[in-house]
Amino acid sequence: MYVVPNYPVAVVLCVITMLCWGSWANTQKLASGRWRFELFYWDYVLGVMLMALIFAFSLGSMGTEGRSFLADLQQAEGRWIGSAMLGGAIFNLANILLVAAIAIAGMSVAFPVGIGLALLLGVLVNYLKPGAERANPILLFLGVALVLAAIILDAIAYRRLPQQKQAGMKGIVLSVICGVLMGFFYRFVADAIAQWVVRDPQTGELVLQAGTPVLEAGKLSPYTAVVFFSLGILLSNFIINTAIMFRPFVGEPVPVAAYFQGSALDHLWGIVGGMIWQVGMTLSIIAADKATYAISYGLGQGATMVAAFWGVFIWREFREAPAGTGVLLALMFAGYIIGLIFIIAARLVV
Repeated sequence: MYVVPNYPVAVVLCVITMLCWGSWANTQKLASGRWRFELFYWDYVLGVMLMALIFAFSLGSMGTEGRSFLADLQQAEGRWIGSAMLGGAIFNLANILLVAAIAIAGMSVAFPVGIGLALLLGVLVNYLKPGAERANPILLFLGVALVLAAIILDAIAYRRLPQQKQAGMKGIVLSVICGVLMGFFYRFVADAIAQWVVRDPQTGELVLQAGTPVLEAGKLSPYTAVVFFSLGILLSNFIINTAIMFRPFVGEPVPVAAYFQGSALDHLWGIVGGMIWQVGMTLSIIAADKATYAISYGLGQGATMVAAFWGVFIWREFREAPAGTGVLLALMFAGYIIGLIFIIAARLVV
């Protein structure tokens, strides 16, 4: 399997994750004029699963380090498979709430509030994992604090929109619930991933300073963990998304038969959106070996800034906002950018 060689490469992969996680929702925006988000989401989940398998049989099966995907499947223990799938189910509920919030409030609000909150909780939770000592806590949490300030500024800007004064707080409430759930899914996937251990080449016994690193037995390679994580998303979707189709957050119930009435382009947008998101997830997971899970997750969730950029400048979601809102949005972007710089520096200044 492919293994990230060093921290600079890990940072590059995390930046790609940020771009993917912040951009996939454009596919929903492109389809939303004629395609309900509940229907879009079925294809999105298929795209997530498809891309996970592509990674598993390509990067996850090449090279001599670690274990290939099929070999890893044969030795995987059920409890770690279950942990990865549980992470997928939690993510799925959170992500459906995010997609609903995007449909109600737009990308420039749902992402900063929901994913920004997920960043705060996710960094804290993943910082408690082994290996967190490789990150400077002062820089890491200073960066997180700046992100929190950016979230608050975005929420204030959102409330200034005329239509939101009429529509109430449903978009923000869904975003907050999404953020709480999203902050915890990553740790269940990370718990299932095997760590590198060292065996003595003479005796085969585990040692700390000699021999060739190998993946610990029973747990999963990053690529296998992502496959079972995606399977958890797919299976839970039959419960979660079906329930939401019958009791939607907005609009009338959506009949199951409506899914089969969509055009090829309608279905394609969802699949592409899921594949884009999965590229980000896989790169984030494999980058964590050199970046730590806290930093890898935190940088990836800089997607909030990318999504806000799309929402503000491309989709023009704040075009009806009153004077002075632009200053709040500028401060929000500044808070996110400086915060992300601190998070990157936390691994360099230990």
